Amino acid sequence: MNGLLEAEEQQDQRPDQELTGSWGHRPRSTLVRAKAMAPPPPPLAASTPLLHGEFGSYPARGPRYALTLTSQALHIQRLRPKPEARPRGGLVPLAEVSGCCTLRSRSPSDSAAYFCIYTYPRGRLGGRRRATRTFRADGAATYEENRAEAQRWAVALTCLLRGLPLPGDGEITPDLLPRPPRLLLLVNPFGGRGLAWQWCKNYVLPMISEAGLSFNLIQTERQNHARELVQGLRLSEWDGIVTVSGDGLLYEVLNGLLDRSDWEEAVKMPVGILPCGSGNALAGAVNQHGGFEPALGLDLLLNCSLLLCRGGGHPLDLLSVTLASGSRCFSFLSVAWGFVSDVDIQSERFRALGSVRFTLGTMLGLATLHTYRGRLSYLPATVEPSSPTPAHGLPRAKSELTLTPDPVPPMAHSPLHRSVSDLPLPLPQPALVSPGSPEPLPILSLNGGGPELAGEWGGAGDAPLSPDPLLSSPPGSPKAALLSPVAKGPPVIPPSSGLPPPTPDAQVSASTCGPPDHLLPPLGSPLPPDWVTLEEDFVLMLAISPSHLGADMVAAPHARFDDGLVHLCWVRSGISRTALLRLFLAMERGSHFSLGCPQLGYAAARAFRLEPLTPRGVLTVDGEQVEYGPLQAQMHPGLGTLLTGPPGCPGREP
Repeated sequence: MNGLLEAEEQQDQRPDQELTGSWGHRPRSTLVRAKAMAPPPPPLAASTPLLHGEFGSYPARGPRYALTLTSQALHIQRLRPKPEARPRGGLVPLAEVSGCCTLRSRSPSDSAAYFCIYTYPRGRLGGRRRATRTFRADGAATYEENRAEAQRWAVALTCLLRGLPLPGDGEITPDLLPRPPRLLLLVNPFGGRGLAWQWCKNYVLPMISEAGLSFNLIQTERQNHARELVQGLRLSEWDGIVTVSGDGLLYEVLNGLLDRSDWEEAVKMPVGILPCGSGNALAGAVNQHGGFEPALGLDLLLNCSLLLCRGGGHPLDLLSVTLASGSRCFSFLSVAWGFVSDVDIQSERFRALGSVRFTLGTMLGLATLHTYRGRLSYLPATVEPSSPTPAHGLPRAKSELTLTPDPVPPMAHSPLHRSVSDLPLPLPQPALVSPGSPEPLPILSLNGGGPELAGEWGGAGDAPLSPDPLLSSPPGSPKAALLSPVAKGPPVIPPSSGLPPPTPDAQVSASTCGPPDHLLPPLGSPLPPDWVTLEEDFVLMLAISPSHLGADMVAAPHARFDDGLVHLCWVRSGISRTALLRLFLAMERGSHFSLGCPQLGYAAARAFRLEPLTPRGVLTVDGEQVEYGPLQAQMHPGLGTLLTGPPGCPGREP
């Protein structure tokens, strides 16, 4: 067994490694819990054995195994009938595990208990596929003793998955587990070429059920529906709001939270994203943060769902954008002008093609390449001494050289402690509820797959297994309101749902609340002398917060969710179509800054102002078209909280 432990892949331990949160107990208010983040206990060495034991298999006539649980993986070594020198599938990284459960036989004469884990390993071709491993605890004479052993393993594994501390010398019992967190899932059924609902039902709901998370699901019906929903929520009922769509639905949620009178507390509500849209930029950044290889489509969805099952939040920078009319909105992704915004909006007619729409839009944009005269001013993240040259009464940039991003210091996580409220659910409309509710979903079994075990593993003479309710549904779990289970189609919200009346469709809605922009003078007034100004003919200007502009486009490879910076990238006129295409192809690997393109510029800023001098054009905020004209923006560091899961080692798959 020592050789097996030594074979485990080690992870680098940095002294200033990120502090990751957990699905745990929650303080009374969202604001208090956000401020009460405390560092977790020191991490155990990756090879330190936490539990070790011998188990049988299901069916009972199968081999016997030695199991060893460490903080990073479950080691499986076959003992009988013949030990394996190099066991196949003998290492199960916890990064591939969604959850676990305990089971019991439906045969009264079977005194064994069963321990099942749900995994999503990568196949030879790279995609993930669901697999389960079931082990038989049969070392004791009575079922009660065997069940206690199976539950000990299930509780220990669940604590590791959720980032909860294990007792040093104490007993591992189900009392260590908090009540399951309650998530509000908002699904745009039209996302991802109309596949969002199907993917949610077939992949997302089973996985979060396997993780023991509690949820309610609502289908959005129109533009700004999600914004209206979160404005009327009783936030104390929820531990997180997760959108199952593209980036646009999360944009509505964040702006809805910031439009509440209690925005200071509301904006700290953890939000998550499960990608079922076209762009999926933030999900690409979450995927990279989790240490997974770049992925698209269903693989990206499964990666992000695995991370969501683990819990853990990270501060999220939000950009306050003031438009020409004086209205304000909040961005978590990007502000774009020129080529990027043109492609984004003009490719809307190809939305049915999914992410291919951007490829087609890029080709069309290159064929009709435009330049735009404008003035870009920004407050540098690091103020440098300057001797500006007057130009139209404004200082010009101090250098015409391409600015390359500097190395970024390590990131820092903050733990989130979450619990479920015992108060009644505040949603009067029918919705989809988790299997822990009094009426389980007909398409899902308790804890993600109990009754189907007989069909997957049972032999001709083996009694089927059923979930152990003592672990699957911890004591004190809240009872759901009268909510309908899954029907043939997505849930429908009736007109008399008690929600605010729908607002007229608009390109973007303005936020009237939120923090003040203390770095910005009124739009149109002179800027302070420590700002830098460029007046150029631009092909594009992009202000981006996270690393990704799309699931497969790493526009700011060094960016972090909480670096407090807005990363400004621009391309001046004079670039050839071939060189511009080369930039975008290199952006798939995040290597575009190393090409030495003289027209590509970069600056890290705390605030910026963009003044288009061309009378016609397109401006977008997080992919949503906004009014054309001057705008300015300021970064508000760590204003929101993003559900990211635990950090991984970038560039390494488990």
